[in-house]
Amino acid sequence: MSDKAAIPPSPSEDDYVRQVAAAEPPPLLSAQDPFALFAEWMKEATAKEPNDPNGMALATVDETGMPDLRMVLLKDAGPDGFVFYTNLGSAKGRQLVANPKAALLFHWKSLRRQVRVRGLVEPVTAEEADAYFATRARPAQIGAWASEQSQTLPDRLALEKRIAEIGLKFGLGKVPRPPHWSGFRVRPEAIEFWRDRPFRLHERLVFERVGEGWTTQRLYP
Repeated sequence: MSDKAAIPPSPSEDDYVRQVAAAEPPPLLSAQDPFALFAEWMKEATAKEPNDPNGMALATVDETGMPDLRMVLLKDAGPDGFVFYTNLGSAKGRQLVANPKAALLFHWKSLRRQVRVRGLVEPVTAEEADAYFATRARPAQIGAWASEQSQTLPDRLALEKRIAEIGLKFGLGKVPRPPHWSGFRVRPEAIEFWRDRPFRLHERLVFERVGEGWTTQRLYP
């Protein structure tokens, strides 16, 4: 039995009227470069979102075609695409190698905005992965060696033991990037910018890749 009391009710007409009265209608979204618009939105999210403004949902599919979804952190974004890093032996790592397509979702609750991305996936270069790994805190670097991500963990002690062993192995020296740890770049074929509007009449602007450029269209909410 579901606990309906725990689910917020839909806004009433009075709720919407108050929202309209309190909000200054923004101009319609308009841009030729989706990455410039994304950078603008990310900058605002970084200033206003309380936790992990670079958090994004990553959707993949397994070998049976069953969708899989989890949160990861965006580490780079630009005309080449959206980059994140992971253990290549993890579920998402294996799935992306087998089927290099993915969807991303950024949801900034404080701004009432979201961005959806769909595209093809490719590995980052070893140089890119090395450069990013070198910026990570040392405990996170050791954790990347110690964790057999997505594999069965007998108990917490097993992980703590591996962390201690890896720490002793590298001592005070530099921790190199593990061969099983790298990144992926999602090269978008489509990017949708969504902005909340009263009465569920949201604004949706979609960019679709055509050759080296983009077409744009607006969608019904």
